[in-house]
Amino acid sequence: MRYFLELVLQRLIRHPDDVDLRQIEETGHTTFQISVHPEDIGRVIGRNGKTINAIRGVLNAAGSRSDTRVTVQLFENSAA
Repeated sequence: MRYFLELVLQRLIRHPDDVDLRQIEETGHTTFQISVHPEDIGRVIGRNGKTINAIRGVLNAAGSRSDTRVTVQLFENSAA
């Protein structure tokens, strides 16, 4: 799942060096915290949230195969 998320983000955004991806594992639950450059936040969210919702949907489908709930949190990278 992490590899998929990294691949999608690298292709989607304009500042791939400013991506900070953290994965937090708990029993039955995985949280991905994504921090991106302020100019890229809109590209990741997409029009009406369609892009981020599609990413969440694919990750949840992949997680359901191993009975894992997946949460994706998006943050603006303040260091950029």
